Amino acid sequence: MSTEHQKYSTENQSEAIRNYAARRGLEIVRTYTDAGKSGLRLDGRDGLKKLLADVESGQADFETILVYDVSRWGRFQDADESAFYEYRCKQARISVQYCAEQFENDGSPVSTIVKGVKRAMAGEYSRELSAKVFAGQCRLIELGYRQGGQAGFGLRRQLIDQTGSPKELLDRGQHKSIQTDRVILVPGPISEIDTVRWIYKSFVHDGRSEVHIAADLNSAGIHTDLNRPWTKGTIHEVLINEKYIGNNVWNRSSFKLKRKHVVNAPDIWVRADGVFGAIVDRQLFDAAQAIVAERSYKMPDQDMLSALSGAA
Repeated sequence: MSTEHQKYSTENQSEAIRNYAARRGLEIVRTYTDAGKSGLRLDGRDGLKKLLADVESGQADFETILVYDVSRWGRFQDADESAFYEYRCKQARISVQYCAEQFENDGSPVSTIVKGVKRAMAGEYSRELSAKVFAGQCRLIELGYRQGGQAGFGLRRQLIDQTGSPKELLDRGQHKSIQTDRVILVPGPISEIDTVRWIYKSFVHDGRSEVHIAADLNSAGIHTDLNRPWTKGTIHEVLINEKYIGNNVWNRSSFKLKRKHVVNAPDIWVRADGVFGAIVDRQLFDAAQAIVAERSYKMPDQDMLSALSGAA
Protein backbone atom coordinates (compact mmCIF):
# COMPACT_ATOMS: atom_id res chain seq x y z
CA MET A 1 0.00 0.00 0.00
CA SER A 2 1.21 3.48 -0.84
CA THR A 3 0.25 6.05 1.78
CA GLU A 4 0.94 9.10 -0.40
CA HIS A 5 -2.45 9.30 -2.12
CA GLN A 6 -5.84 7.99 -1.05
CA LYS A 7 -6.44 6.54 -4.50
CA TYR A 8 -3.77 3.93 -3.76
CA SER A 9 -5.33 2.82 -0.48
CA THR A 10 -5.98 -0.89 -0.04
CA GLU A 11 -9.72 -0.25 0.12
CA ASN A 12 -9.77 1.44 -3.27
CA GLN A 13 -7.46 -1.18 -4.74
CA SER A 14 -9.82 -3.89 -3.48
CA GLU A 15 -12.79 -2.11 -5.05
CA ALA A 16 -11.02 -1.86 -8.41
CA ILE A 17 -10.11 -5.54 -8.24
CA ARG A 18 -13.69 -6.54 -7.37
CA ASN A 19 -15.03 -4.55 -10.35
CA TYR A 20 -12.43 -6.15 -12.64
CA ALA A 21 -13.41 -9.62 -11.40
CA ALA A 22 -17.11 -8.92 -11.88
CA ARG A 23 -16.56 -7.78 -15.49
CA ARG A 24 -14.58 -10.92 -16.26
CA GLY A 25 -16.83 -13.35 -14.43
CA LEU A 26 -14.19 -14.22 -11.83
CA GLU A 27 -14.90 -15.15 -8.22
CA ILE A 28 -12.54 -13.79 -5.57
CA VAL A 29 -11.82 -16.53 -3.03
CA ARG A 30 -8.92 -15.02 -1.06
CA THR A 31 -7.18 -11.68 -0.57
CA TYR A 32 -3.51 -11.12 0.28
CA THR A 33 -2.71 -7.67 1.64
CA ASP A 34 0.36 -5.82 2.92
CA ALA A 35 -1.27 -2.70 4.34
CA GLY A 36 1.12 0.11 5.22
CA LYS A 37 4.24 -1.94 4.43
CA SER A 38 7.21 -0.71 2.42
CA GLY A 39 7.44 -2.13 -1.07
CA LEU A 40 11.20 -1.73 -1.24
CA ARG A 41 11.99 -5.19 0.08
CA LEU A 42 10.30 -8.53 0.56
CA ASP A 43 11.08 -8.33 4.28
CA GLY A 44 7.92 -7.46 6.20
CA ARG A 45 5.67 -8.33 3.26
CA ASP A 46 3.87 -11.17 5.00
CA GLY A 47 0.95 -11.04 2.57
CA LEU A 48 3.17 -11.48 -0.47
CA LYS A 49 5.19 -14.20 1.25
CA LYS A 50 1.99 -16.10 2.09
CA LEU A 51 0.77 -15.76 -1.49
CA LEU A 52 4.01 -17.21 -2.89
CA ALA A 53 4.01 -20.00 -0.32
CA ASP A 54 0.43 -20.98 -1.16
CA VAL A 55 1.14 -20.87 -4.87
CA GLU A 56 4.29 -22.99 -4.73
CA SER A 57 2.94 -25.50 -2.22
CA GLY A 58 0.38 -26.71 -4.74
CA GLN A 59 -2.40 -26.09 -2.22
CA ALA A 60 -3.75 -22.90 -3.83
CA ASP A 61 -7.50 -23.04 -4.45
CA PHE A 62 -7.40 -20.42 -7.21
CA GLU A 63 -6.27 -20.24 -10.82
CA THR A 64 -5.65 -16.53 -11.27
CA ILE A 65 -4.02 -13.77 -9.23
CA LEU A 66 -5.52 -10.31 -9.62
CA VAL A 67 -3.03 -7.50 -8.91
CA TYR A 68 -4.00 -3.83 -8.87
CA ASP A 69 -1.03 -2.72 -11.01
CA VAL A 70 2.57 -3.70 -11.76
CA SER A 71 4.01 -1.64 -8.90
CA ARG A 72 2.02 -3.59 -6.29
CA TRP A 73 4.57 -6.41 -6.34
CA GLY A 74 6.94 -3.81 -4.94
CA ARG A 75 9.05 -0.79 -5.80
CA PHE A 76 12.23 -2.86 -5.87
CA GLN A 77 15.46 -1.20 -6.90
CA ASP A 78 16.16 -4.25 -9.07
CA ALA A 79 13.29 -4.38 -11.55
CA ASP A 80 13.91 -8.09 -12.11
CA GLU A 81 12.76 -8.86 -8.57
CA SER A 82 9.07 -8.13 -9.20
CA ALA A 83 9.33 -9.99 -12.51
CA PHE A 84 10.74 -12.95 -10.59
CA TYR A 85 7.76 -13.11 -8.24
CA GLU A 86 5.32 -13.02 -11.16
CA TYR A 87 7.34 -15.73 -12.90
CA ARG A 88 7.13 -17.97 -9.81
CA CYS A 89 3.35 -17.76 -9.97
CA LYS A 90 3.29 -18.59 -13.67
CA GLN A 91 5.61 -21.54 -13.07
CA ALA A 92 2.93 -22.91 -10.76
CA ARG A 93 0.44 -22.57 -13.65
CA ILE A 94 -1.39 -19.67 -12.02
CA SER A 95 -1.97 -16.68 -14.27
CA VAL A 96 -1.48 -13.05 -13.22
CA GLN A 97 -3.78 -10.26 -14.36
CA TYR A 98 -3.41 -6.51 -13.71
CA CYS A 99 -6.66 -4.72 -12.97
CA ALA A 100 -5.63 -1.08 -13.37
CA GLU A 101 -3.26 -1.37 -16.31
CA GLN A 102 -4.09 -0.50 -19.92
CA PHE A 103 -2.68 -3.73 -21.32
CA GLU A 104 -3.49 -7.43 -21.17
CA ASN A 105 -0.88 -9.53 -19.39
CA ASP A 106 -0.93 -12.11 -22.17
CA GLY A 107 2.79 -12.66 -22.67
CA SER A 108 2.88 -10.63 -25.86
CA PRO A 109 5.95 -8.52 -26.71
CA VAL A 110 3.96 -5.36 -25.96
CA SER A 111 2.95 -6.49 -22.46
CA THR A 112 6.48 -7.68 -21.71
CA ILE A 113 7.99 -4.34 -22.72
CA VAL A 114 5.39 -2.28 -20.87
CA LYS A 115 5.83 -4.33 -17.68
CA GLY A 116 9.59 -3.88 -17.84
CA VAL A 117 9.23 -0.13 -18.16
CA LYS A 118 6.69 0.07 -15.34
CA ARG A 119 8.88 -2.02 -13.02
CA ALA A 120 11.79 0.32 -13.65
CA MET A 121 9.51 3.33 -13.11
CA ALA A 122 8.31 1.88 -9.79
CA GLY A 123 11.90 1.67 -8.55
CA GLU A 124 12.72 5.14 -9.86
CA TYR A 125 9.66 6.54 -8.08
CA SER A 126 11.08 5.28 -4.77
CA ARG A 127 14.47 6.82 -5.49
CA GLU A 128 12.96 10.19 -6.39
CA LEU A 129 10.64 10.15 -3.38
CA SER A 130 13.55 9.26 -1.08
CA ALA A 131 15.54 12.23 -2.39
CA LYS A 132 12.58 14.60 -1.92
CA VAL A 133 11.88 13.36 1.59
CA PHE A 134 15.55 13.66 2.53
CA ALA A 135 15.68 17.24 1.24
CA GLY A 136 12.57 18.10 3.24
CA GLN A 137 13.98 16.55 6.40
CA CYS A 138 17.23 18.48 5.97
CA ARG A 139 15.29 21.72 5.72
CA LEU A 140 13.33 20.96 8.90
CA ILE A 141 16.57 20.18 10.76
CA GLU A 142 18.04 23.50 9.66
CA LEU A 143 14.91 25.24 10.94
CA GLY A 144 15.51 23.66 14.34
CA TYR A 145 12.90 20.92 14.34
CA ARG A 146 13.49 17.45 15.69
CA GLN A 147 13.23 14.56 13.22
CA GLY A 148 12.35 11.40 15.09
CA GLY A 149 14.01 9.69 18.03
CA GLN A 150 13.54 10.10 21.74
CA ALA A 151 14.61 13.24 23.57
CA GLY A 152 17.10 11.53 25.86
CA PHE A 153 17.89 11.94 29.54
CA GLY A 154 17.55 15.53 30.72
CA LEU A 155 15.49 16.65 27.74
CA ARG A 156 11.88 16.50 26.60
CA ARG A 157 10.08 16.69 23.24
CA GLN A 158 7.94 19.80 22.97
CA LEU A 159 5.15 19.93 20.41
CA ILE A 160 4.64 23.30 18.72
CA ASP A 161 2.10 24.44 16.15
CA GLN A 162 2.80 26.03 12.77
CA THR A 163 3.13 29.48 14.37
CA GLY A 164 5.78 28.25 16.82
CA SER A 165 3.46 28.38 19.82
CA PRO A 166 4.12 25.57 22.33
CA LYS A 167 1.53 22.86 22.86
CA GLU A 168 1.96 19.80 25.07
CA LEU A 169 5.04 17.74 25.90
CA LEU A 170 5.19 14.38 24.16
CA ASP A 171 5.66 11.30 26.31
CA ARG A 172 7.76 8.41 25.15
CA GLY A 173 6.04 6.66 22.23
CA GLN A 174 3.75 9.60 21.48
CA HIS A 175 3.80 11.23 18.06
CA LYS A 176 2.35 14.38 16.59
CA SER A 177 -1.12 13.96 15.09
CA ILE A 178 -1.33 17.16 13.02
CA GLN A 179 0.90 17.37 9.96
CA THR A 180 1.76 21.05 10.41
CA ASP A 181 2.89 20.58 14.02
CA ARG A 182 6.61 20.31 14.75
CA VAL A 183 8.75 18.95 17.58
CA ILE A 184 11.63 20.66 19.35
CA LEU A 185 13.76 19.72 22.36
CA VAL A 186 13.41 21.56 25.66
CA PRO A 187 15.10 21.10 29.05
CA GLY A 188 13.58 18.37 31.19
CA PRO A 189 13.15 18.14 34.97
CA ILE A 190 15.76 20.02 37.00
CA SER A 191 16.84 16.78 38.70
CA GLU A 192 17.77 15.27 35.33
CA ILE A 193 19.48 18.46 34.19
CA ASP A 194 21.59 18.48 37.37
CA THR A 195 22.51 14.83 36.75
CA VAL A 196 23.63 15.56 33.17
CA ARG A 197 25.79 18.45 34.37
CA TRP A 198 27.24 16.27 37.13
CA ILE A 199 28.17 13.64 34.51
CA TYR A 200 30.12 16.21 32.51
CA LYS A 201 31.86 17.69 35.55
CA SER A 202 32.79 14.27 36.89
CA PHE A 203 34.25 13.32 33.52
CA VAL A 204 36.10 16.59 32.85
CA HIS A 205 37.08 17.95 36.28
CA ASP A 206 37.35 14.77 38.34
CA GLY A 207 38.76 12.55 35.60
CA ARG A 208 36.25 9.79 36.24
CA SER A 209 35.60 7.24 33.51
CA GLU A 210 32.22 6.36 32.04
CA VAL A 211 32.27 3.06 33.93
CA HIS A 212 32.77 4.76 37.31
CA ILE A 213 30.15 7.43 36.56
CA ALA A 214 27.63 4.75 35.61
CA ALA A 215 28.36 2.83 38.81
CA ASP A 216 27.84 5.97 40.93
CA LEU A 217 24.49 6.73 39.29
CA ASN A 218 23.28 3.15 39.65
CA SER A 219 24.31 3.12 43.31
CA ALA A 220 22.29 6.29 43.84
CA GLY A 221 19.23 4.67 42.26
CA ILE A 222 19.20 7.04 39.28
CA HIS A 223 18.12 5.34 36.04
CA THR A 224 18.27 6.36 32.39
CA ASP A 225 15.34 7.87 30.51
CA LEU A 226 14.40 4.28 29.58
CA ASN A 227 14.31 3.39 33.28
CA ARG A 228 17.33 1.15 32.87
CA PRO A 229 20.67 1.02 34.71
CA TRP A 230 23.43 3.22 33.32
CA THR A 231 26.24 1.61 31.35
CA LYS A 232 29.53 2.79 29.90
CA GLY A 233 27.77 3.21 26.54
CA THR A 234 24.85 5.28 27.82
CA ILE A 235 27.18 7.61 29.73
CA HIS A 236 29.37 7.99 26.65
CA GLU A 237 26.33 8.87 24.54
CA VAL A 238 25.44 11.69 26.95
CA LEU A 239 29.02 12.98 26.84
CA ILE A 240 29.25 13.24 23.06
CA ASN A 241 25.72 14.28 22.06
CA GLU A 242 25.52 17.88 20.87
CA LYS A 243 21.84 18.20 21.74
CA TYR A 244 22.96 19.01 25.30
CA ILE A 245 24.47 22.27 24.03
CA GLY A 246 21.39 23.03 21.92
CA ASN A 247 22.57 21.73 18.54
CA ASN A 248 20.26 19.86 16.20
CA VAL A 249 22.33 17.19 14.44
CA TRP A 250 20.90 14.63 12.03
CA ASN A 251 22.02 12.11 9.39
CA ARG A 252 24.76 10.58 11.53
CA SER A 253 23.59 7.31 10.03
CA SER A 254 21.19 6.51 7.22
CA PHE A 255 19.02 3.67 5.96
CA LYS A 256 18.06 4.88 2.52
CA LEU A 257 15.75 2.76 0.39
CA LYS A 258 15.68 0.06 3.10
CA ARG A 259 19.06 -1.27 2.03
CA LYS A 260 21.50 -1.18 4.93
CA HIS A 261 22.39 1.09 7.79
CA VAL A 262 25.40 3.28 6.99
CA VAL A 263 27.39 5.35 9.47
CA ASN A 264 27.98 8.68 7.76
CA ALA A 265 31.09 10.84 7.94
CA PRO A 266 30.71 14.05 9.98
CA ASP A 267 31.06 16.23 6.88
CA ILE A 268 27.66 15.07 5.58
CA TRP A 269 25.81 15.41 8.88
CA VAL A 270 22.95 17.92 8.76
CA ARG A 271 23.07 20.40 11.60
CA ALA A 272 21.68 23.59 13.08
CA ASP A 273 23.61 25.04 16.02
CA GLY A 274 22.02 26.67 19.04
CA VAL A 275 18.40 26.00 18.16
CA PHE A 276 17.48 24.25 21.43
CA GLY A 277 17.88 25.37 25.01
CA ALA A 278 21.34 24.21 26.15
CA ILE A 279 21.65 22.46 29.51
CA VAL A 280 25.46 22.04 29.41
CA ASP A 281 27.99 24.86 29.14
CA ARG A 282 29.76 24.94 25.77
CA GLN A 283 33.25 25.10 27.29
CA LEU A 284 32.51 22.09 29.47
CA PHE A 285 31.17 20.19 26.47
CA ASP A 286 34.23 21.04 24.37
CA ALA A 287 36.52 19.91 27.16
CA ALA A 288 34.74 16.56 27.25
CA GLN A 289 35.13 16.17 23.48
CA ALA A 290 38.84 16.91 23.75
CA ILE A 291 39.27 14.17 26.33
CA VAL A 292 37.32 11.69 24.22
CA ALA A 293 39.32 12.58 21.10
CA GLU A 294 42.68 12.32 22.89
CA ARG A 295 41.75 8.99 24.40
CA SER A 296 40.80 7.54 21.01
CA TYR A 297 43.82 8.93 19.15
CA LYS A 298 45.71 6.25 17.25
CA MET A 299 49.33 7.02 16.50
CA PRO A 300 50.29 6.38 12.85
CA ASP A 301 52.56 3.38 12.35
CA GLN A 302 55.48 5.49 11.12
CA ASP A 303 55.29 7.78 14.15
CA MET A 304 55.13 4.80 16.45
CA LEU A 305 58.22 3.24 14.82
CA SER A 306 60.09 6.53 15.11
CA ALA A 307 59.17 6.83 18.77
CA LEU A 308 60.30 3.27 19.47
CA SER A 309 63.55 3.85 17.60
CA GLY A 310 64.24 6.94 19.68
CA ALA A 311 63.51 5.06 22.89
CA ALA A 312 65.95 2.34 21.86
